[in-house]
Amino acid sequence: MPGENLSRDEARERAALLSVDGYDVSLDLRSAVGDGNGEPRTFRSVTTLRFRCNEPGASSFADLIAPSVTAVSLNGKDLDPSEVFDGTRIALENLAAENELVVDAQCAYSRTGEGLHRFVDPEDGEVYLYTQYEPADSRRVFAGFEQPDLKAPFRFEVRAPEGWTVWSNGAGELSDGVWRFAETKPISTYITCVVAGPYHYVTDTYSRTFADGTTLEIPLGAMCRKGLAPHFDADDVFLITKQGLDFFHEHFDYPYPFGKYDQAFVPEYNLGAMENPGLVTFREEYVFRGKVTQASYEARANVILHEMAHMWFGDLVTMAWWDDLWLKESFADFMGTFGNVGATRFKDAWITFANRRKAWAYRADQLPSTHPITADIRDLQDAKLNFDGITYAKGASVLKQLVAYVGQDAFLEGARRYFKRHAYGNTRLGDLLSVLGETSGRDMTAWSRSWLETAGVNALTPQVLLADSRVAELAVVQEAPEAHPELRPHRIAVGLYRLTEGGALERYARVETDVDGPRTVVAELAGAEAPDLVLVNDDDLTYCKTRFDAGSLATLQEHLGDLTDPLARALCWSALWNMTRDALLPARDFIGLVLRFAGRESDIGVLQMLHAWARSALERYAAPAWRDTGGALLAEGALRELRAAGPGSEHQLAWARFFASTASAQPDLALLKELLDGTTAIEGLDVDQELRWAFLEPLAAHGVADERLLAAELARDDTASGKRHQVRCLAARPSAEVKARAWEQVVESDTLSNALVEATIAGFDQPSQRELTAPYAQKYFAAIERVWRERSIQIGMDVVSGLFPAFQDRPETLAATDAWLQAHQDAAPALRRLVLEARDDLARALRGQECDAEAATR
Repeated sequence: MPGENLSRDEARERAALLSVDGYDVSLDLRSAVGDGNGEPRTFRSVTTLRFRCNEPGASSFADLIAPSVTAVSLNGKDLDPSEVFDGTRIALENLAAENELVVDAQCAYSRTGEGLHRFVDPEDGEVYLYTQYEPADSRRVFAGFEQPDLKAPFRFEVRAPEGWTVWSNGAGELSDGVWRFAETKPISTYITCVVAGPYHYVTDTYSRTFADGTTLEIPLGAMCRKGLAPHFDADDVFLITKQGLDFFHEHFDYPYPFGKYDQAFVPEYNLGAMENPGLVTFREEYVFRGKVTQASYEARANVILHEMAHMWFGDLVTMAWWDDLWLKESFADFMGTFGNVGATRFKDAWITFANRRKAWAYRADQLPSTHPITADIRDLQDAKLNFDGITYAKGASVLKQLVAYVGQDAFLEGARRYFKRHAYGNTRLGDLLSVLGETSGRDMTAWSRSWLETAGVNALTPQVLLADSRVAELAVVQEAPEAHPELRPHRIAVGLYRLTEGGALERYARVETDVDGPRTVVAELAGAEAPDLVLVNDDDLTYCKTRFDAGSLATLQEHLGDLTDPLARALCWSALWNMTRDALLPARDFIGLVLRFAGRESDIGVLQMLHAWARSALERYAAPAWRDTGGALLAEGALRELRAAGPGSEHQLAWARFFASTASAQPDLALLKELLDGTTAIEGLDVDQELRWAFLEPLAAHGVADERLLAAELARDDTASGKRHQVRCLAARPSAEVKARAWEQVVESDTLSNALVEATIAGFDQPSQRELTAPYAQKYFAAIERVWRERSIQIGMDVVSGLFPAFQDRPETLAATDAWLQAHQDAAPALRRLVLEARDDLARALRGQECDAEAATR
């Protein structure tokens, strides 16, 4: 639609011209319930926007995406909506020095999770609403200036169906049938929020007394759908919340500035969570319906703390434009783990960060779309795609390196000055660098140029020369990819490990050093006893791909499970996985390591990551001729570990899920069916409802669970979660008719909600059904440009990424992708980026398969 994709140049021009004094937004949501008369549902939105123009007589525009506009007035003069509103923008001509714009519109409820999302709970028919805006969807709910650097105070009032509760950023009261909310501090449009419906709501209070004797009290709230209330562990949510508030107050020296602190767990949510001040929204999957491992609780705590850190990094101080998105996301990602370790029971969270979060960064940083942490964001479509592994996980990794570089005290003092200096304002890269330069005494310019303003990941490899069973010289060799040749300064720890008489692999020497340039000698380790293993990024201080010398790799292949330090073990697993993805280690060798040593892994998060990597190794990187053998080995190993695991343990649960994901042979499928039916049991394994669905998907994909069985399971679990699971399983069945129906529902129709689109795509593409889905490769390339043009950007991203024919892993698919890219050079840059990324993953998989095939000849 013309004007929907706001450019950076347009935003800069408007910010130079205008400043905003405040918004009054009135929403009538009573239309959310009742009969919709077959028409698309809309709600009334009336916005009063007060702003100044520093060039009276100039022209500008306000943003609004709405089916219709009833009335527009500017400075008391009525304007003809048909003349000034084009579907995405309202033209504002001949502005005065001080202006008041009033827009009365009919806005649409969303089914894609963008704007004001409307969800009907199939369990009880109740309707739930919530908003989600980032980066630019508040304009689907009210008229405004949709860019982060035009901050303003907001006052919301909402009319809602009788019996509902409504929440917004400020505290609210119901009077005469209208919910009225306290005016906010100056905030950006994309972090305003409204949640409404018959939510289950629990309250608590946080209190903190400061050194000067003053006391801060923050009302706490947590909510979810009524159907999830029996599973809602609000006490743990509040525990993590209070621990986080204590931690950030201690370190930030700036009291939480937004009054109350509500946290809403909402249905059909596209993201993990969103940092709306005073009203944080989360995907409701963080309310656990069944037994989960501690890794899931740790992940939820990390997200709670990540969003809380945004109250300062992002909400109090906000980037001027999406180029500097990292100023909030990298910091929040770092602070989520920093706070988890420092404030909660999850003291090993840096292991999860090294193993899981960095894997996301390493993948993103090797794609053709990789970009510097400070990115070049030309427009809103660019911005939408830059919520990626670079902005989050690489940025957080680089901040971890920065802490090692300048020291934790200097880093935190820089943050404190940053908040005080720029409170309620907008910043750019230079604003942060200046305070860090002040507090650390270091020149941040060169560091920024190497780490924030260039792309790519370096590889660090040890070179070890021995003489008389001692280290004569140990050097670290740094390499960079040809496309991004930057060699960076790294603060690293080098650890030397050796096997003890008892068989343990333990560290006996450690040196911190600065690596710069292509080769750095670590003089302090000369004369040390000869190591069995050299770990060049011990303790995970820097961001790099770790490589091994031949002796170290040989040690790991025999003794990886003997490493006693869990972080060192996680780092070695991560390095080996990177080698597999880089076609330096055959997939069958990585799978062999998992089969030998994963059963000894004590950290449950690492174990679950190994399960995911082993599946990827089999499905993506293993030679096609070996897949059946490898799959059988994984299923056999998973069942062995499942039976050996402690009854009722979280390791038992993890192995049960992994066994289900690898099961394909008739005896394994029969065992899953028997566990479902209750005719067989494994001591301590509770096959709860979530585990039942995990067993049903492979049964459906292999033709054992038919439509009747899946309908019966939905009757047993007739909930929103159950419906998503059933839709995924239905699409997974091995039938040409099933695949055609799934394709039509997702690609040719827009009737499914975002959550059901996601579930259908997840079921459609099964690694065991390559032949069945082969005809859809050509259909994919014929459809994606139309889908991108006609559907919302979120659904477009889901379809383009999720339905790429990745399992048609043949050179012909690579050639078809190249042909599409060549023929569509003028396609939307964001669309081309998604296709380029999928192409790169496919090319990487083919290289891995070639490496694995060569291993068969050894």
